[in-house]
Amino acid sequence: MATATATATSPPKFVFGEIISLAYDTFCANKVRFSLTALGMVIGTASLILVVTIGMTGKQYVLNQIQSIGANMIDAEYQGGGEDKTPDRLTIDDMYAVLQRVSGVVTASPVVPLDNRIPIGYGKERDVRVLGVLPDYRLVRNLVIVSGRFFDAEDEQARNKVAVIQQKLAEQLYGSVDKAVGKVIKLSGLPFNISGTFRERVDTFGQSEVTDSSIVIPYSVSRYFNNSPYVQQIYFSAADPSMVVPVTEQVREVIQSRHRPESNFLIQNLTELLTVADRTANALTLVLFLIAAVTLLVGGIGIMNIMLATVTSRIHEIGIRKAIGATNSEIRFQFLSEAVLISMIGGLGGVVVGLALPFSVRFLTDYRIPISGLSAIVAIFVSAVIGVLFGTVPAARAAKMDPVESLRYE
Repeated sequence: MATATATATSPPKFVFGEIISLAYDTFCANKVRFSLTALGMVIGTASLILVVTIGMTGKQYVLNQIQSIGANMIDAEYQGGGEDKTPDRLTIDDMYAVLQRVSGVVTASPVVPLDNRIPIGYGKERDVRVLGVLPDYRLVRNLVIVSGRFFDAEDEQARNKVAVIQQKLAEQLYGSVDKAVGKVIKLSGLPFNISGTFRERVDTFGQSEVTDSSIVIPYSVSRYFNNSPYVQQIYFSAADPSMVVPVTEQVREVIQSRHRPESNFLIQNLTELLTVADRTANALTLVLFLIAAVTLLVGGIGIMNIMLATVTSRIHEIGIRKAIGATNSEIRFQFLSEAVLISMIGGLGGVVVGLALPFSVRFLTDYRIPISGLSAIVAIFVSAVIGVLFGTVPAARAAKMDPVESLRYE
């Protein structure tokens, strides 16, 4: 009997589900006001996801551009030696020594640059850069054959006078790349049959040995113009991108062992450039991420503002709740849950908007924009944290209100 009396007189307790349900009912009763507040979180969350997407897209583009030059490529060049010394330049034998002693190198080609002039009309000539290379040069430098074919090992061994010319040069001389194939071009009076046209996979803007006026011929034929074993540079290709760094060191050791100790050779690869590009892209993404975070903070301030106004307009309700037994913690949790609900609705809306744009690009175009599912999870988590942080002050103010004064409030 005593237990029944105690149960009848004890104040009712608000369970977790009831508080969440009450917060949802409050949101539905003030849809316009709370929706406008949530809009700030939608914009902030969508911005966060789009910033990550843009950063990943830019990073992927830059890395792809660098890798298109030749992710496995290793370049060797002579830099100079001691004073009053004859040049200790690279030779074709250095290339064959590396191929024989470094197992990680699969292909290689020397580069012998020759300056020449070709006739382009009656009494007119044009300067061109002739490059004497091996057939594997196409693979090492990752060149694109636009029309025709690149010369092969048979052309190299037979010393056939064939040439592959740069795409822009072909268009300027013959109007199109297709018309260039089969034409005869004279270099120092020797006729060369144009077997094809090429271009770099990525435009290096004249920063490589290939220019808009480049003509590539077999290395064996280039010896007609320069009967010397010296080469300006040698390109090597590693079997796998993961082997580039150790193979580069092995190439350096082999070449240095074949020359004077004081001779300086530059043996480099694109790994360092890839690393710098990766770090730069990550830094830029972080900066943009912080800018997007400011938008989220603005949305959080909007939530705190609307919740403070809500507390003021519901002082009488708070007094009634406390009068029938609601504790301070329950009042605090009720208003905090409302703030989190607004923030989470805005966060989920922002995730939908932020993911819809890159998915639309994927659906409507062939470009595969990278999409980070982790950014969506982080965005939802941050939205919840924003709701807790900026809902704490209004919730604490509601919990501290005196029930008697609250009931008297008009």
